[in-house]
Amino acid sequence: MDSPIAVIGGTGRTGRLVARQLLARSESVRVIGRSTQRARRHTPPQAQFFAADVRSPDSVRTPLYGCSAVVYIVEPGTDDAGPDSPETTLHTGVRHVLDALRSTAAAPHVVLVSQRHVTRRDHPMNAYGRMLDWRLAGENAVRSSGLPYTVIRPGWLTDDLGHGHLHLEQGDLGDGRVARPLVADACVQALYSPAAQGVTFEMRSETGPGATPVPWQELFAGLRADAPTAARAALT
Repeated sequence: MDSPIAVIGGTGRTGRLVARQLLARSESVRVIGRSTQRARRHTPPQAQFFAADVRSPDSVRTPLYGCSAVVYIVEPGTDDAGPDSPETTLHTGVRHVLDALRSTAAAPHVVLVSQRHVTRRDHPMNAYGRMLDWRLAGENAVRSSGLPYTVIRPGWLTDDLGHGHLHLEQGDLGDGRVARPLVADACVQALYSPAAQGVTFEMRSETGPGATPVPWQELFAGLRADAPTAARAALT
């Protein structure tokens, strides 16, 4: 791409894989995170690090200016309320980023990493500060933003590099695990595939030896575009 790609949460365990994959494609990468100490350990020297906090709208405007795409992969807090609650990072933070992106002339592609079960309010994960409710609210904000987007809902994340068949599913009906490298790959591949725009999907993979190359374009082409009703109002 001609302009930088921002990875918000790019010092995290999955975010750093996204940054490395983009650099391997010779992209200009801006890693955005809160911890300069963590950035020293995990930001590749070819990437540019910006200390910013999605909870502070003023802090994200400069690092997002002029970007052609944004991958949002922020790790949430689990408090019921306050600055370390899921609401602040999974909904308010997403809205701050979208506001910053809409203030520019470009229309960057937004890849939001969410999770399975967001539509299941009775799932045990929702006990942690209404995490699933606020993830869904963040998704809805992205879907109604008017920007090109992809929403990815991984299953339980693992570090297993030996994965087998990958499944992309829709409807938030199943369960499953997925390897972090596959999630990072999905984020990157979505930026280069028109078929991945305007869709929401879940991911799971089967562990096992002898992994084969993932047919990303074929998998993306099999997805349904989000219906207009998917962009319903976010939680307030």
